Amino acid sequence: MFPGVLYALLAGFLGAVASSSAKLSLGADYLKGVCETGLRTWGEQRRFRQPDETTACDRLHIPLRLLCGGLLFTCNAVMWTFLAKALRYSSSSTRTTVTTTASNFISSAFLGQLIFGEAQITLWWVGISLTFSGLLVLQRVSPQDGHQNTAAKDD
Repeated sequence: MFPGVLYALLAGFLGAVASSSAKLSLGADYLKGVCETGLRTWGEQRRFRQPDETTACDRLHIPLRLLCGGLLFTCNAVMWTFLAKALRYSSSSTRTTVTTTASNFISSAFLGQLIFGEAQITLWWVGISLTFSGLLVLQRVSPQDGHQNTAAKDD
């Protein structure tokens, strides 16, 4: 059971990393901004600084996007592998779904804050809490309970 939970947590995290990679590769110029900030910081530590240093970011922009696109596909492939293993080792597919979803949502929130500076408002957290509550209610009701209830009504 424990390996199933671990695989489900990893699958959720890798799904969040894949989403962040997609946003980096296809979204706004996040990568270019990070590159320019890094070069400015690194350039202040060097003695000699070239005035056209930001053109290096223009040259690196496309390869960095392609690298993030490759990371997107790699993370998705590994995520599906971990999800399949989680389903194999878990006693319930619903438990695996709840764990993977929770891991993905929370990892997405933290990666969004870390990489993109996004702040989730209280309403977002309330919505996630309601989603988790609904998933937990679904997880608690097993198909065997439903069969026992109908059998008791027939008697």
